Amino acid sequence: MPTLKEQFWDPVAGFGVTFRTMFKKVVTEQYPFEKLPTAPRFHGRHQLNRWPDGLEKCIGCELCAWACPADAIYVEGASNTDGPDGDGRFSPGERYGRVYQINYLRCILCGLCIEACPTRALTMTNEYELADDNRADLIYTKNELLAPLLPGMERPPHAMRLGDDEGDYYRGQFKQPAAEQPEFHLEESALRDLAQGEQLVEDGDQR
Repeated sequence: MPTLKEQFWDPVAGFGVTFRTMFKKVVTEQYPFEKLPTAPRFHGRHQLNRWPDGLEKCIGCELCAWACPADAIYVEGASNTDGPDGDGRFSPGERYGRVYQINYLRCILCGLCIEACPTRALTMTNEYELADDNRADLIYTKNELLAPLLPGMERPPHAMRLGDDEGDYYRGQFKQPAAEQPEFHLEESALRDLAQGEQLVEDGDQR
């Protein structure tokens, strides 16, 4: 036989949350017109970083791909080929990431790839709007992941401008760039990246 408390008080206590919510003011988030700021260490879309002279930090070691628990990262490394003047380099190291892809259909944004990267080439941004209506567009390529060229940076391949060898880069012992870099234009840089990405796709289809 239920007690008096169980018969009368327990149902009232159970509806307490409902009653409290009924009289609260309704809050409407004005997304996507007003976006709330994310935490500084929020795990969002990845970014492949550059050195101050524009060379890529990625050395194509594939450690990020090995660390990924969701098998979302695909990397193909290639060797840098130095020309007569040391040009032809994409990174200060012996190798660079020729192909870099992240499949956001698989990625769980855990950040283990960031911990595995020995050169801090891969970091995570605060960008979280990754929804798309096409599955193929959620496989981000190297051109989509690379950080944009900033003023003073030069588009690879080119010689090492900030040091005599890769050790100078990793130790942060930079020297001044040899020449003044051209002014940076965001739209022109985006168009060049798009054209380069289309060329990579055509080359891949031919293979």
